[in-house]
Amino acid sequence: MSTSFAVTWDYRCPFARIAHLHVVEGLRAGADWDVTFVPFSLGQVHLDEGAPDVWDDPAAEPGRLPTQIGLVVRDQYPEAFLDVHEALFEARHTHGHDLRDESVLRDVLTAHGLDADVVLDAARTKGLEQLRQEHPRAVADHDVWGVPTFIAGDRAVFVRLMAAPEGDRDLAVRTVERVLDLLTGWPELNEFKATTIPH
Repeated sequence: MSTSFAVTWDYRCPFARIAHLHVVEGLRAGADWDVTFVPFSLGQVHLDEGAPDVWDDPAAEPGRLPTQIGLVVRDQYPEAFLDVHEALFEARHTHGHDLRDESVLRDVLTAHGLDADVVLDAARTKGLEQLRQEHPRAVADHDVWGVPTFIAGDRAVFVRLMAAPEGDRDLAVRTVERVLDLLTGWPELNEFKATTIPH
């Protein structure tokens, strides 16, 4: 029986990148996981008082469009999702590109065999509606406040991993399994945080 869990993402977060690279590499390694990738808007949780929701604010589109693209690829092109998902994280955090630049998004999509015009059109309609529905649901159902949050059953934990798998798929599987074991197998553990950041 597959292990089911969900994990939130926003391409702006470097720690979401690390966690998602472990999940992606683990899935590529054949891990028996049923993963739901849940969009989350860091812009929405950092709104100024009185500001409109990001999904109702056209000025916020450049910041949320990459996530909307991820949603469209997740739902309409699942065979390409892991590659595009990884590439969007890497474009931002490894190559230093600005994901608010539409040309960067187009390059990622076309590099993975997708029609950028079609995906972008869908992202601005269906992707926006999915984000409008899924972000509030994660907040309401699990009190999610950031990324990456791993969710299994009725438990959710914010996780900060410090190193990407760097292509080591066995490491990726072990890392995610450790997170899931703590999440589902030890409910008495509520917080476990290093007092210093390793260098």
